[in-house]
Amino acid sequence: MEFSELIRTGGAQAKLLRGPEVPPLHGTLCVTGHHLLLSPGPQATSDLWLLLLRSVDSIEKRVSGDSGTITLRCKDLRVLQLDIEGVEATRDIARSIEALSSLESVITSFPFFYRPKGLRLGDAWHFHPPERYYKRVARETNAWRLSEVNEDFSLCPSYPRAVIVPRAVDDDALACCARFRQGGRFPVPSYHHAPSGTVLLRSSQPLTGPQKRRCAEDEELLWAVLAGARPGARGFILDTRSAQAAKQAHSHLCRGRPLQESFVRLVEACGYLAQSTDCWRSRLEACHWLGHVKEALSTACLAAQAVEREGACVLVHGAEGTDSTLLVTSLAQLILDPSSRTVAGFQELVEREWIQAGHPFQLRCAHSAFSHARPKHEAPTFLLFLDCVWQLGHQFPLSLEFGEGLLLALFEHAYASPFGTFLCSSEKERCLCEVRTRTHSLWSGLNQPKEQRKLRNPLYVPSPLAIWPSVEPQSLRLWLVSALDPPEPSEVARDKVWQIVTDKEKTEGCEPTVSASEPQL
Repeated sequence: MEFSELIRTGGAQAKLLRGPEVPPLHGTLCVTGHHLLLSPGPQATSDLWLLLLRSVDSIEKRVSGDSGTITLRCKDLRVLQLDIEGVEATRDIARSIEALSSLESVITSFPFFYRPKGLRLGDAWHFHPPERYYKRVARETNAWRLSEVNEDFSLCPSYPRAVIVPRAVDDDALACCARFRQGGRFPVPSYHHAPSGTVLLRSSQPLTGPQKRRCAEDEELLWAVLAGARPGARGFILDTRSAQAAKQAHSHLCRGRPLQESFVRLVEACGYLAQSTDCWRSRLEACHWLGHVKEALSTACLAAQAVEREGACVLVHGAEGTDSTLLVTSLAQLILDPSSRTVAGFQELVEREWIQAGHPFQLRCAHSAFSHARPKHEAPTFLLFLDCVWQLGHQFPLSLEFGEGLLLALFEHAYASPFGTFLCSSEKERCLCEVRTRTHSLWSGLNQPKEQRKLRNPLYVPSPLAIWPSVEPQSLRLWLVSALDPPEPSEVARDKVWQIVTDKEKTEGCEPTVSASEPQL
């Protein structure tokens, strides 16, 4: 189907309302295959306004007299209002937006047409391949090897082509392990902790069945992990599948529908900020979002403590191993690994532990908090991860090289983006759609010099120590409120801090701090 078949109008005069603190914008409203745009006209001082249609989460229209109003609620939590001249024009524009914003085809989405100036196709896709992390692990231990047993994705469609595995386990044994694990997700290392010589692993659940079936090759793999660690290392399994299993680990990680409903109730509660404080607090407590943040951080601390303080190898697994499992392993690495707290290291962490590790972004981020549709596959697991990272930055303001700007950018791009990084739900799907050769990487955009200042933390001081967050109620803050408010105040504050830091560095005759691991374009 051609885009033109879904566009029912050529344009209309409209007024755009973006919030109480932003002046309205008047001009001609047009619908294209991927964007809603408003041109203020040749005499206006304002720039052309664009909205990526994929970012629309829900649409409401009202008509009265000879005009109409369209309210757009976006996946990044913005609420926009369009006052349009003409009833038929209002209805035609609303139908066009509804049709174009709900297209499910990946290869007709905007990233396949986006060609920004200064960027070349293929840039930054090579920054974070599995081979790069393997080289880092190989410098610390020779107990692992890089296997291409999954070259054609036949072993595990949600794993990358190359996987790091114990050197003592051959590819035939890995095939047996894959058949014993749901979705073929056999145990692979997430992080090698050099000081203790132990590893943090992740996988999906074993398919034991009612007969409590066992797999000799799967057990052989786990024994090989222990044999490759320091002498006498123990092994722990952190099960995130069920409330009962999580209860034994002193945590309860929700996923899927309950987590999505919690997110929806949180956004609804934020609408009561200007009303009664008691009403706001009761709705905030009822949504239980901060409870999810607490449990995620607590479970990550549990895994990190076992690795660092007890010198144990830890296997984290859930049912599919693509949601709460990745949440725990990635947060544990941020707690333990200083390199993950740099801009480049955090980008690598997201790429390796979420994108390449098979988090189904296409399913989980199909809608945000405003959509009336509630498919069972949607869940803001990645958003919960970003919230937990923000909590770490809030409690340790000098420890992260990046700031809130990077987290908000990842939140926005995970749900709707002109870049191809978050497209599809697995590496296999990205290969079939030729995402890496036909779209631009988000990292190439974020690593442009003009973007870096917005993303970096001017107070960052490198430290080799682990950071152990507090999960007490008084230590956790509601982060998403900042995403609902206009960003200008935080930008002004950030610029002032940067100016202070820059002036201080000039006075001391030193250059601004830049991460040694930062990729160069």
